[in-house]
Amino acid sequence: MTDVFELAGRRYQSRLLVGTGKYKDLEETRLAIEASGAEIVTVAVRRTNIGQNPNEPNLLEVLPPNKYTILPNTAGCYTAEDAVRTCRLARELLDGHNLVKLEVLGDEKTLYPNVVETLKAAEILVKDGFDIMVYTSDDPIIAKQLEDMGCIAVMPLGSLIGSGLGIVNPYNLRIIMEQANVPIIIDAGVGTASDAAIAMELGCAGVLMNTAIAKAQHPILMASAMRKAVEAGRESFLAGRMPKKLYATASSPLEGKFF
Repeated sequence: MTDVFELAGRRYQSRLLVGTGKYKDLEETRLAIEASGAEIVTVAVRRTNIGQNPNEPNLLEVLPPNKYTILPNTAGCYTAEDAVRTCRLARELLDGHNLVKLEVLGDEKTLYPNVVETLKAAEILVKDGFDIMVYTSDDPIIAKQLEDMGCIAVMPLGSLIGSGLGIVNPYNLRIIMEQANVPIIIDAGVGTASDAAIAMELGCAGVLMNTAIAKAQHPILMASAMRKAVEAGRESFLAGRMPKKLYATASSPLEGKFF
């Protein structure tokens, strides 16, 4: 069975995307991401050194771009203007790299996306030649608008960033996926391996997470668990679950009984 996960013309084996923040040090970051099996790692350009500060430790020394696809993100941006500026800085630091994760936040308490500013930034960045993976609400209308605008992946939240509440509105996510022609990737809210499996069983193309791994009691072990959960959830989705029934059905056939 061929099961291709493709972004911006490149194929990936892993459907788990991971962040690089909140680890105790760069060594733990490296070990956890290796355990996760992730091939795409997202980096908050405004908070992480990827070359803009020559005298500080550089994340790319432990996560080299020849091994991982670096996905710069606009975490910490609250306006379209700031997000666009951050993406352009990332492209300069990464030698013309056009793949970015766009997020424009609405407030510091919920970190909920500001969809008005997100739409504004997406329009500018698409025209500027960026390949945009966009964090958004679980609103099917907004998700479709972002796709139609030219975003290569739409990333609705499962629940609030860093909350660990899991998938709180699977029905909206199903609507988003039914109408989508680009990958739908759950971004935010995953707390444990079962959350990741549920997201994949719904039919999501992938799951992006950071806090669930980095703030686990044993981050490297949790990274390994998340890897397996995403793989199992994807296989379960492809296999197709049995129909739900109100009453029991015998596991063994009743026909041809010996006595």
